[in-house]
Amino acid sequence: MEKQGNEIKNSPKGNSSLWMYIVLGILAVVIIGLSVWLISVKSNMKELLTEKEIQKIELQNELDSVILQHDRIKAAYGEISDSLVSMDSIIQANAKEIKEMLNFKWEYYKIKKKLSRLQVVAQGYVRQMDSIVTINHELTEENLQIKEEIIIEKRKSRQLEEKTEVLTGIVTEAAVLKVYNLTASPMHEKGGGKQVETDKIKRTDLVKICFTLGENSVVEPGNKELYVRIAEPDQEILTMGRGEEYSFMFQGEQLQYSITETVDYQKIAQEVCMTWNKRASKELKPGLYHVEIFQGDNIIGHTSFTLK
Repeated sequence: MEKQGNEIKNSPKGNSSLWMYIVLGILAVVIIGLSVWLISVKSNMKELLTEKEIQKIELQNELDSVILQHDRIKAAYGEISDSLVSMDSIIQANAKEIKEMLNFKWEYYKIKKKLSRLQVVAQGYVRQMDSIVTINHELTEENLQIKEEIIIEKRKSRQLEEKTEVLTGIVTEAAVLKVYNLTASPMHEKGGGKQVETDKIKRTDLVKICFTLGENSVVEPGNKELYVRIAEPDQEILTMGRGEEYSFMFQGEQLQYSITETVDYQKIAQEVCMTWNKRASKELKPGLYHVEIFQGDNIIGHTSFTLK
């Protein structure tokens, strides 16, 4: 009888049951471990989402504060702010881009960097406005004829800007080259060919214009002729000469250009720099200069700089 009992204990059926309990135990431990891990991950994700939302609200508040302050400055200066329409449009465009990034392209540090740049531009707007106010105060002692000429020139400037905005607004974006990071820097040439940036008329030897031609899979690759027009404060175009060789056709109209360059565009982003060299006989005027870049029948870039 004892021998038969040992045989029952050591039977395959008994061993199978034991292994089944061991496997079930291991599975239970694994399931519990996974559950704890998933709860931890869910908690961390919730914390990250909360932190992201807080950062987004902070950036939105900063942007709202900059725009609110900018609108208050415009309202405070009244009609004087009309003379800085171009700078105002730059501020509005950058604010719109940041707002779109907050809604669709969430990248904290990139947005923070753009917001810092916008704050710098807005501060520059205030300085320019103060400068205009100072100049206007100095002009109060001049005769009515000069004041009337200033009003006429401002009206011409507004009409030109309105025309530019209309022309820009009808461009089909998909088939037009885009310009980014456009800068126009007056430069002074030192000995040894070294160049330093300046805002002084007497020290300005050239204007360096740099920008990025954006990637565009729709535009046909190949040589693209770029034209740059630099307008003085009185809207006179800085050119190397008045002949037809210094002009180009734009929407059926013949325009004078300041600089031209042919770029081999291959549908990818590329950096471009162009230089306008001042002639020794050319006398520059103080004030705000406008820079426009043309390609084909489109204005693809606009910026400005000031000389004192």
